[in-house]
Amino acid sequence: MKPRLNFHEAAPEIMQPVFRLNKAVDECGLEKSLLHLVKLRASQINGCSFCVDMHSREARQDGETEQRLHLVAAWRESPLFSERERAAFLWTETLTRLSDGPVSDKVYETARGQFEEEELVKLSVAVSMINTWNRLCVGFRAIHPVRSEAKAA
Repeated sequence: MKPRLNFHEAAPEIMQPVFRLNKAVDECGLEKSLLHLVKLRASQINGCSFCVDMHSREARQDGETEQRLHLVAAWRESPLFSERERAAFLWTETLTRLSDGPVSDKVYETARGQFEEEELVKLSVAVSMINTWNRLCVGFRAIHPVRSEAKAA
């Protein structure tokens, strides 16, 4: 697979505000570990290998365990995640898959049970941000680096 274009270079004037919003999300005050997990889960759903690679590496660098990273895709069946993380995963999946239907009151109440209003807005913007990156990377075929421990087929 070959990249289609470098969207950073093709439209820097629109990408600069995207980078600023991304920085604001990263500095919004939500737990760094939670943001890593949310970014990873949305990227898994969207099939964005570039972002799955990047966010799993960043999470490991910030102390996340391999086991938890591997189990993000199966979070419902794993006891390794807190109720707050579970609520964040459910919110992330629901907002990422809006084409499946509206956000139910039950999903909202689950999220509100773990997040204050301001935090839920920040989480929602974080989900929106990673979905933006996923759409750019998937649409333009951003290719993650191939490291020595992973040979391309």
